Amino acid sequence: MKLRTQLAAISTLLATIGIDAATPPKAPMNSARLQLAISKLNVLSSALYIAAHPDDENTAMLAYLSDEKLARTAYLSVTRGDGGQNLIGSEKGELIGLLRTEELMEARQIDGAEQFFTRAIDFGYSKSPEETLQIWGKQSVLSDMVWVIRHFRPDVLITRFPTNGAGGHGQHTASAILAAEAFNAAGDPTRFPEQLKHVQPWKPKRLLHNNWRPNLQDRPATAPKLIQVDLGRYNPLLGKSYTEIAADSRSMHKSQGFGSAERRGSIPNYLENLAGEAPVRDEIFDGIDTTWARVPGGAALSTLFARVKADFDPANPSGIMPLLLEAHRELERLKTNPWAAAKQRELLEVIRASAGLWIEAIASKPLLVAGAESSITATVVKRSDVPMRLETVGLAYGNPSQSVNLSLKNNEPVKVEVAIKLPAELGTTNPYWLDATLRKGTYEVTDLTIVGMPANRPALPVMVTLASGSDTLFYEVPAVYRRTDPVRGEQYRDVVIAPSASLNFRNKVLLFSDRTPKIVAVTVQSHQEKELSGELRLVVPSGWSVSPEVVPVSIKSASEQPRLSFTVTPPVAASSGLLTADLKIGDQHFTRSVVNVDYPHITPQTTFPTAVMRLVRADVKIGKSRVGYVAGSGDDVAEALSQIGYSVSMITDEELSGESLSKYDVIVTGIRAYNTRRALGQSQTRLLDYVKNGGRVVVQYNTAQELLVPNPAPFPLKMSNERVTTEDAAVTILDPANKLLSTPNKISAADFDGWVQERGLYFPSEWDAAFSPLLAMNDPGEPERRGSLLVAPYGKGLFIYTGLSFFRQLPAGVPGAYRLFANLVAAERR
Repeated sequence: MKLRTQLAAISTLLATIGIDAATPPKAPMNSARLQLAISKLNVLSSALYIAAHPDDENTAMLAYLSDEKLARTAYLSVTRGDGGQNLIGSEKGELIGLLRTEELMEARQIDGAEQFFTRAIDFGYSKSPEETLQIWGKQSVLSDMVWVIRHFRPDVLITRFPTNGAGGHGQHTASAILAAEAFNAAGDPTRFPEQLKHVQPWKPKRLLHNNWRPNLQDRPATAPKLIQVDLGRYNPLLGKSYTEIAADSRSMHKSQGFGSAERRGSIPNYLENLAGEAPVRDEIFDGIDTTWARVPGGAALSTLFARVKADFDPANPSGIMPLLLEAHRELERLKTNPWAAAKQRELLEVIRASAGLWIEAIASKPLLVAGAESSITATVVKRSDVPMRLETVGLAYGNPSQSVNLSLKNNEPVKVEVAIKLPAELGTTNPYWLDATLRKGTYEVTDLTIVGMPANRPALPVMVTLASGSDTLFYEVPAVYRRTDPVRGEQYRDVVIAPSASLNFRNKVLLFSDRTPKIVAVTVQSHQEKELSGELRLVVPSGWSVSPEVVPVSIKSASEQPRLSFTVTPPVAASSGLLTADLKIGDQHFTRSVVNVDYPHITPQTTFPTAVMRLVRADVKIGKSRVGYVAGSGDDVAEALSQIGYSVSMITDEELSGESLSKYDVIVTGIRAYNTRRALGQSQTRLLDYVKNGGRVVVQYNTAQELLVPNPAPFPLKMSNERVTTEDAAVTILDPANKLLSTPNKISAADFDGWVQERGLYFPSEWDAAFSPLLAMNDPGEPERRGSLLVAPYGKGLFIYTGLSFFRQLPAGVPGAYRLFANLVAAERR
């Protein structure tokens, strides 16, 4: 078979099955997993679990469906969790969405499910499904959900949340409402007919609600029958129960602080039939043919896979290879059937494990530039005596093919280096949902065929063709970059296509409190091997000025990262806008920055957003305070305070517990610091003594769960989940004369204009009479909330608690938020 034909065949298969989550080369399954995978080849059932966010999924249910029922299982998360908080870093918005996407991908590697998304954006906490569906655009997200159902073809849909609002979050309820509508729409050829060029209508057998804690005693006799499953069931092959597997999977949601304990013993869960054919037996797939009889011409495969299971010897897995190859030929005959395509992917992994195959493609650099020459080293190792040849290694473009035609000997690696020249027109790699201008509601993705995918297809897919006898096997592996970390060992990351150069600003926001010019520094990084020469200019909003107009750029090697400076002068009047950078090299313009999201529990991610900084001209006066900042779970508030002129020092654990705090006029605790900084909890007495002796403490929001102290305040204060999610909700100033609202900046209603995502969150609901509430606000139809900003004198000092979301407003450049926070810290120690 010619390589072009081979590549086309693989591309067709990939379009059907999606992409793999794991960047590291895929290791063969161990014998326990292999035995389960063999059994799964003879089970043709599928389930799609639907909820709103990463971490909403019932990981124990996913593991149970995948490893106990042996069903093809997937989780459809309507959003990527873009509006969530971040316990482990400072990423927000689209970057926390990218991090949480990767956490979901890692979770799926543990519980065995696949992963899908819609284009909906998590815009933060919503109190009603009506608001959610209006912001998302109901028809757009419904279309995406229908597309995933038609693509995945589940026998059963399962929702995490009910439609009656009992799930709390409006986005939770909206996910269930959409699932109910998609259940019917997916099978209707008149709904979203544009999809039918690529998929066929598909109607699942039933829609179930995972009612995991029903009130069984008060349940009416006429209510639909509940299906009961034991998620604590023990799998002796894996040596774990499904709830134990679930704990490992759920603990991947580290940015949300969802590390989970492993539960053991019987743990019942319940499923309620909401639509479709109700089950007669206490069984999720009751009445559904889960055998090869559902595939025309598939009867022979049922017998073949039964023989594979009977003949499998964990000590000699390659002994079943003749049967597996026979099955591969049968599946090839049926490849136009969606079930055959899905099982072909599963079978290739069984073959990989049975033959002991290791296939990898390693690039010399993690970032490659369009038009550049490079090489990929492919290595194939066969750890068995199965006769097999490595026929070709190739890429889908450039100089794609290299004929090898070598017999693979047991445990002897064969390395093939493929020289490549990337096409000059090759685009920059970016997470596909972030490639267009961001907007509220949904990400803009115009290519229907990639909607729903969890991540990009590999930037450099490498095609490896193997032959065993007359059978040809195709494996696609992504080209990856590998390095050895002295502590963490072997580390992999995706190979991405980078622009020739990237431009990064030090700050996301630059605030001007008067007309004094400020220096703006731009770091230029070359990603190409050859020398780079060009001209850099900054583009400022109307009314602003910048000098010099152009700065020459000359970089001899990629290791150089010069920082170039410009002077920016603001206008007289209040103003805000975006500053962008433009590097001209020849007739090309480069305007992107480079951002890495890298944590030990995920595959490192690289994105190339537009290089941009928000400029803000606002009247912000500051005091002379020396500020000590106790970082919490990650925010940019300390940097914002430094930028407007405050002297800010980060307080270490050692300083909290041992050194004198009296050198600070004000101490500010970051978001969730009392949830995450153990040393802060242990130093609570010292901190309150600091206030009593004349200091000022500003505590930003904490959650009531997992507080490290019973109460962070010197007087009774009850944390709650109260919040105001409407970012433009009216704000009433309760005590305009209070110094916190009048000195050095006179706060008015105008200071609450332009806030983003929300007013605030986790407001205290009850407090001691010593506290004075300074602001009142509420969401539509709700009672007035007065817990957003509380102040109490304590001894000679002042204690302030605030749930206002400064951690979002300051990085967004909201002038009024700067003015108010400047007031909170504008105090010299008495």
